[in-house]
Amino acid sequence: MITLSDLAALHDAHGDAWASPVAPVVVEGPRGSVVIGDGPVTVMGCVNLSRDSTYRESVATSPADAVRMGRVQAAQGAAIIDLGAESSTARAARVTADDQIEALVPTVKGLAAEAVVSVETYEPDVVRACLGAGARILNMTGREHEDDMLALAAEYDAAVVLCFGETANVREISDVPPDEDPVPVLLDHFAPRIAHARELGVDRVVIDPGMGFYYSNLVDPITRARHQARVLLQGFRLRPLGVPVCNAVPHSFDLFGDEFRKAEGFFGVLATLGGTHLVRTHEPAHLRVVLRSMDELDVR
Repeated sequence: MITLSDLAALHDAHGDAWASPVAPVVVEGPRGSVVIGDGPVTVMGCVNLSRDSTYRESVATSPADAVRMGRVQAAQGAAIIDLGAESSTARAARVTADDQIEALVPTVKGLAAEAVVSVETYEPDVVRACLGAGARILNMTGREHEDDMLALAAEYDAAVVLCFGETANVREISDVPPDEDPVPVLLDHFAPRIAHARELGVDRVVIDPGMGFYYSNLVDPITRARHQARVLLQGFRLRPLGVPVCNAVPHSFDLFGDEFRKAEGFFGVLATLGGTHLVRTHEPAHLRVVLRSMDELDVR
């Protein structure tokens, strides 16, 4: 259970973290600068070119369809469109680098004039092809080729989202750290990776605690949702790392049932209260009105 008393105790124990400065990540896009940092929360929409993706409303059946969907999401308020060609779900089929490139490159080219494009991958060949096609952000979901991918990001002057995980890629199922307090693990995990990215020439780094990925010790959907909520509300404790925080907001079908498309708006509130700077969502229209309402009501 999370009560107002719990939130007050959380702030009393860790409120000093709010004072830690976070350097904004600025990405130049076709409609001006996109700023990820303190201030209005930035919305990242996502379009999936894998039919294994469980969020069916975000699945595009072709690059042309993905371009159309990305344009719609941009019109709905997404400043960034994240593209992926392989699902991160536990039973998803692996997609070769060549097949990812075939799906992603024409999509990137079709969207680069509409919005800042992010590409979610763990394959260096896919990174090079997509950054060369006009993507401006690498959403890095694997560690196996980390140095190669960071070097490519530096070469193309791209921003990088570092996702939590120790495996070669997030498709290799692992456990989330079982500690009652997940934040020390996240701090210890990200600090050296941020420093290493900067050593390799990547100046613009965002971190993602990995709440959108599958973990073998979070199979029970309610246990998973509780853990996700707890992490979302504590994003501010990562501020000492000095970089913005991205969170993929959950869409718990077991909690929301046939109203599951509203779930990301609910979890977006928790993420915003917790200090998230960039929200990755399948529902940009829902998040836009939720975030706008929070701004109008001065709820922070």
